Amino acid sequence: MPAGPRPYDADVSAARAERLVNLVLCLLSTRQYLSAERIRDTVPGYADAPSDEAFFRMFERDKTELRELGIPLETGRRSTFDTTDGYRIARQDYELGDIDLDTEEAAAVALAARLWDSPELAGAAHGALVKLRAAGVDVDESGGPVQPRVRATDAAFAPLMAAVQAGRVVTFDHRRGGPTGEVVRRTVEPWGIVSWRGRWYLVGHDRDRDDVRSFRISRILEPVTALGPAGAVTVPPGVDLLAKVKAGFAAPPVAGTARIWVSAGHAHGLRRLGRVVAARELDGQPGEELELELRSVDIVSRWLAGHGPDVVVLDPPELAAAVRRRWAGAARAHGARVPAAEAAHT
Repeated sequence: MPAGPRPYDADVSAARAERLVNLVLCLLSTRQYLSAERIRDTVPGYADAPSDEAFFRMFERDKTELRELGIPLETGRRSTFDTTDGYRIARQDYELGDIDLDTEEAAAVALAARLWDSPELAGAAHGALVKLRAAGVDVDESGGPVQPRVRATDAAFAPLMAAVQAGRVVTFDHRRGGPTGEVVRRTVEPWGIVSWRGRWYLVGHDRDRDDVRSFRISRILEPVTALGPAGAVTVPPGVDLLAKVKAGFAAPPVAGTARIWVSAGHAHGLRRLGRVVAARELDGQPGEELELELRSVDIVSRWLAGHGPDVVVLDPPELAAAVRRRWAGAARAHGARVPAAEAAHT
């Protein structure tokens, strides 16, 4: 009987993540250029390399990954007398200024700052700084004016990151649309993990849908299982992972115009979203006729249904029917019937 897929080794993935964070903290916390040998002696995780060749392969992979994450890794020498290149992360390039961050700026702050407060990695971060000081490295512990926090406490984070690094396909259960949403099994070729608006997202090719998809990691249920050999996943060159995540939140195109009647003095939020066409009475009640951009019947019907009899759909008929269905569903949930007058208005 063939063996089934094995869950990814969480200990291996945690060790890799810990080493990367230790490396970032080391290079960020020193004003000096540190040679590869100095980093090997200082940063926890590199001492396990069985040979010089294995260490340099590991170090090259880690440097490449940091640069791909957008971390400004500098190469230079401490003085003109040095013959060996060293490495550091310039804090002024790594940190943002004393400003209010928008989503684009927040996304530019890379892995170490995001994970600094993670319970899984906080101890390793502190230990790395202690070892740096003991080794005589000039450590800068000032936090800087901006310290964004994106916690990586979701159980699925470590095995997903490990699968991305290993280039392995993963399968998992994903809860759609929130805590009470439908749970669906997914098989994904993972391309990368990015943070947006304080959330972590996995981006990759969803084999079940045969399309590129992003998944909020907090909605991915354990266990995450890695399938097949390492290196089986190919990431398209030049792919913008953050753009793929944002595309899932983009507003749909305008499909038409909705005409609604709004009772005088009510639904001020709808008035801000729409355009008042004219004053109009409906069944002797004063109000205004509004026009709204209709991008999604489902979304707009949700906006309108919550206002009850203070809003009446004039056009299109499918929007009126969607509002009516929402009222009927709410009535069933509360053991009541939809008032006839309200149903007639829509």
